[in-house]
Amino acid sequence: MTAARYRAVMETASASVPEVAAAAPAIRRLDLSSLYGRDVLDMGAMRDLLPREVFEQLDKVVKIGAQLPAEIASVIANAMKDWAVARGATHYTHWFHPMTGLTAEKHDAFMTLTADGHVLNEFSGRNLISGEPDASSFPSGGLRSTFEARGYTAWDPTSPVFIVDGPAGATLHIPTIFYSYTGEALDRKTPLLRSLAALSRHALRILRLFGNTAAVSVQAVVGAEQEFFLVDRHLAALRPDLMLCGRTLMGALSPKGQEMEDHYFGAIPSRVMAFMQDVETRLVALGIPCRTRHNEVAPGQFEMAPLHEEANIAVDHNMLVMNMLRHTAAAHGLVCLLHEKPFVGVNGSGKHNNWSLRDSAGNNLLSPGATPHTDAQFLIFLAAVLRAVHKHAMVLHLGVIGAGNDHRLGAHEAPPSIFSVYLGEQLTAVMDSLARGASGKTRHKNTLEIGVSTLPPLRRDYADRNRTSPFAFTGNKFEFRAVGASQSIAPANIALNTAVADALDEIATSLEAGICEGTPLNTAVQEQLALLFREHMPIVFNGNSYAREWKEEAVRRGLPDMSGTVEVLEHYSDPPVMDLFMRHGVLSERELLARQEILLDGYSKTISVEAGLTSRIGRTSILPVALNAQAKAADLAAKTARLLGRQAEDLPEYKRFTEIRDSATGLVEALDALDAARRKLGDDTETLVHARTARDLVIPAMKRCRQSVDTLELLLDDAEWPLPTYAELLWVR
Repeated sequence: MTAARYRAVMETASASVPEVAAAAPAIRRLDLSSLYGRDVLDMGAMRDLLPREVFEQLDKVVKIGAQLPAEIASVIANAMKDWAVARGATHYTHWFHPMTGLTAEKHDAFMTLTADGHVLNEFSGRNLISGEPDASSFPSGGLRSTFEARGYTAWDPTSPVFIVDGPAGATLHIPTIFYSYTGEALDRKTPLLRSLAALSRHALRILRLFGNTAAVSVQAVVGAEQEFFLVDRHLAALRPDLMLCGRTLMGALSPKGQEMEDHYFGAIPSRVMAFMQDVETRLVALGIPCRTRHNEVAPGQFEMAPLHEEANIAVDHNMLVMNMLRHTAAAHGLVCLLHEKPFVGVNGSGKHNNWSLRDSAGNNLLSPGATPHTDAQFLIFLAAVLRAVHKHAMVLHLGVIGAGNDHRLGAHEAPPSIFSVYLGEQLTAVMDSLARGASGKTRHKNTLEIGVSTLPPLRRDYADRNRTSPFAFTGNKFEFRAVGASQSIAPANIALNTAVADALDEIATSLEAGICEGTPLNTAVQEQLALLFREHMPIVFNGNSYAREWKEEAVRRGLPDMSGTVEVLEHYSDPPVMDLFMRHGVLSERELLARQEILLDGYSKTISVEAGLTSRIGRTSILPVALNAQAKAADLAAKTARLLGRQAEDLPEYKRFTEIRDSATGLVEALDALDAARRKLGDDTETLVHARTARDLVIPAMKRCRQSVDTLELLLDDAEWPLPTYAELLWVR
């Protein structure tokens, strides 16, 4: 291998737990209950800081969505400032979720100068409630022009403020929404909050029909698992594709990948364990209840997962988790890869979005209870979810699209591109029975018998787990498995919340009309369930969703198969899609069209960056090595022929020469074709045309370049190959 690769491999193999992590056990020895939430100002802490009447008004804002009285903002702001400064904070920031898919922040100091030159820490109610970052430099999809720079952030009191430590001080982070001068949403949090309000409004109508007058709201509850890869920074630094794109644009498969399945749930390497424990400690202090950690299927791949939380907070927390993974990795000499497919030939990374509904008293509305067939309220909410997925599959697809996720959706490692719902044998039987007008029966044993007498009785769940289903019921929640590892979970939950809100609205309207006409509630519910289950039985599939037979069956059932980002985005402006969001006040027509524009543009730019880097690496790193190897092989073949007095064409040395020559020639041709395709990206200003060009011309050209490069990697002398190989990236740690 080259000297640079050798040094990187040696440094990686000899790496130890860094000092910053070695010092971490002192803080980890703290009881987690004492550490939990140390750096977050939640409502419990606010109760202790605020006057009682001020806290009660803020509590109403958080619990029932009441409007924040302007007169109490300064009191709250002053309490926040005192709390933050006491913990070492020097600055504050309005922390928001622009349409970049990341988070954004602009730090302002608490410090202010008095007329006599003294320094004071000051934070007003106005500073808390609203800020004004520049809106022109964020994606707006035409909602803002470059010369129209004004944008606003507004405090979201339903998500608690928190502190993030820096090298020489801390910063108070205030979760906010981000909107334009014209009042239109420029972020992902605003439509998320709107979708949650719509969901709560229509879910409460169902609860009222069943006699629940105590609940004041219904929350979507989410737990987002997070998968990621770790690569040593010395190796990653020699891979421009990893550093700039988050994935390998070229690289032959490792002789050993995940065939042995020995990485999955294996012992966590000590260096990785130190990293995970460091991340967990920081997350626990931020009030993020990280519960699970383990090796994932692919070598070098890992997973962390939190407990379930209210959806708005869960979205904020998942963005913090991704930020913390990336930033903490650097302190451990690692690079954290959140891309959906950093390496071909092994599993990519997703983010299972576990979603459920809970009323304000804490009752899970998707919990079947002891006898699901007699739990009418549960069955109504179940039917609403089935209707949402069946009727609004396109909307759900829009929540998970992206250039990175295109690499895994539809493959045999992630949910297929056909959306279906897994319920398991028991609930499917109940659904089928009610659809036929029968009463339904619970056929289920509560415990398992496995022939080991020393074990206590083992509880049996209502359903097995189907890892091939994109939307699976897992006991008291649904697991939406199509979200990509690098993606914000906001779009998926906006889509899901709005689709379910629409289904609940239709069901509640039908039940209310029947009751008004004198139909008893029980009769109205049974009739409604029979209709719903008959209509939406096609969306239920409990088998292997990877099987070719399922694709054929799905066509017969009329289920759409949407295989890629561009194809799905073409439907963003379809009347049924836009009507859903507009009718429930989640997004306006202009906001929807802007998002379509932003997502198409983001897709094209992602592919353009990858293509440009493929061309540069191919021409400046791979091709010179290949041409040099070709010249050496030709010279060796000629010398051997002269020495043996034979025709060069008859010698193995000549065969090697021709293999290298043909692959190098193929690379040159592929690079020329790629550069020609890249130039076509600038031929039209329409974003949809750009995206189609990227998909239809640029990506295939990139794949041809990769084929040539990967062939050359297996042909050339390893001592001259410039890029760290898959075997080194995946297995050396």
